[in-house]
Amino acid sequence: MVTASSVGTSGMGLVVMGAEGRMGRALIAAITESAGVRVAGAVERTGSASLGMDAGTLAGLQPLDVQVTDDLEAALSVADGLIDFTAPTASLQFAEVAARLGKVHIIGTTGFDAEEEAQLPNLAAQGAVIVKSGNMSLGVNLLGKLVEQAARSLDADFDIEVVEMHHRHKVDAPSGTALLLGESAALGRNIDLRANAVMSREGITGARERGSIGFATLRGGSVIGEHTVILAGEGERIELTHKAQDRSVFARGAVKAALWAKDKPVGYYSMMDVLGLS
Repeated sequence: MVTASSVGTSGMGLVVMGAEGRMGRALIAAITESAGVRVAGAVERTGSASLGMDAGTLAGLQPLDVQVTDDLEAALSVADGLIDFTAPTASLQFAEVAARLGKVHIIGTTGFDAEEEAQLPNLAAQGAVIVKSGNMSLGVNLLGKLVEQAARSLDADFDIEVVEMHHRHKVDAPSGTALLLGESAALGRNIDLRANAVMSREGITGARERGSIGFATLRGGSVIGEHTVILAGEGERIELTHKAQDRSVFARGAVKAALWAKDKPVGYYSMMDVLGLS
């Protein structure tokens, strides 16, 4: 369980990492609009032009009397947790601080490699309550459960393909959500995703290998996030799709995860745990 730190205040105090970014500003707005939470801190990199600004003003809201800082430890010392949609290396550093101070750490960061991902449960065990997901949207996580059930119900005569599209600025591929959905399909089939994933096709590839899970990545424009899992059989095709129309869906899901995590034992959790679907 995280340490109590909201003395003389109401609601769970949350620190927003990467406050000046698109997700950071969406998180500030979502926390402000949600019951039971408050913006306790906003953190940006050293040298950012946003340092010293009011977090509310930065997000286009009324002032919140919370200044943007580059000192995570100071911000987190008077808060209950942090929400982090940044980069893998940074998230691992933040997890170390959260564990040392005994805080909740909500991670929406994507692009972790296997070695980086493996460090997170160990960091959680040192004192943090970490909730991590490739997508914080409630709808996407429900979709993941539906994909798992469909893959379990339909044998390998149905080929599985995961198709995703994001804006031109996204730096990792496939997206964390696509991998989440691929993991759901692999779980339903009781196979290892890494051993069965096909991440790209080019040239003379030969026939599709039975039981493989394919990924197709599209990038362009301002698309926030669209994902479709196709289960293609002989003479029929099932498509399960989620389309995000606003970044607020990820922010609201992260806030829900933080509230859920507040009283949980130290450990490593997912949005499936938050939604009671694990």
